[in-house]
Amino acid sequence: MKSLFRFAFLILFSLSSLFSQIKIGYVDSETIMKQLPEAQEAQRRIDALVQQWQSELQKMRDEWKAKYDEYEKRKLILTDEARAQMEKELSELDRKIAEYQMQKFGPDGELYRKQDELVKPIQNKIFNAIKEVAVEEGFDFVFDKGGEILLLYANEKYDLTQKVLNKLLQIK
Repeated sequence: MKSLFRFAFLILFSLSSLFSQIKIGYVDSETIMKQLPEAQEAQRRIDALVQQWQSELQKMRDEWKAKYDEYEKRKLILTDEARAQMEKELSELDRKIAEYQMQKFGPDGELYRKQDELVKPIQNKIFNAIKEVAVEEGFDFVFDKGGEILLLYANEKYDLTQKVLNKLLQIK
């Protein structure tokens, strides 16, 4: 999909030289995010949380490892009941570690929510600034060379969505 957008960008760029009325620009959103003080602060806060959570996760892993080492040393002399109890404890610790990891770093985890909470307003501010600059400077398209989202702004006069929908609806 990314290749398709790059191909489209190259075509638009080529067409812009043929049709000088189309004005195309680009930004590097990674550079903007790295240099914007509020984005740097948000990243510091996220990094601090990640470090705290990783430290807690490491403590849990160390506790599991200590219990496992103890189990390994003593398993031959333990009764079946004691061995089963230690295995149950290890299994429970393993479950807690996986649960904690998912709670903090999983797809719906705290890290994702915190990034959304701290970074989304900054991204919206950047997108609004890009749109303002594009309109003020008369750009028709603005692409992002540094991030995942390649097309950041498009002049609405080039939007073919309704025409395509009308064409498709007429076919029925």
